[in-house]
Amino acid sequence: MYVCLCHGITDRRIREAADAGVTSMAELAATTGCSTACGSCGEIAQQLLDEQRNARRFPLAMLEAA
Repeated sequence: MYVCLCHGITDRRIREAADAGVTSMAELAATTGCSTACGSCGEIAQQLLDEQRNARRFPLAMLEAA
């Protein structure tokens, strides 16, 4: 799905950025342009970034074992 319509950034691109080591909205904006125009995508972009970072930190296998 498109998250940032101004720059054509998808949720997949945000997740890929998180997997590549992006940890903040400032880094996401610098690497993708996300949330640098109108800014209306900032909240959902931050949520996706956080979710992907947490998914990498706590893989599903670890959650199922608990």
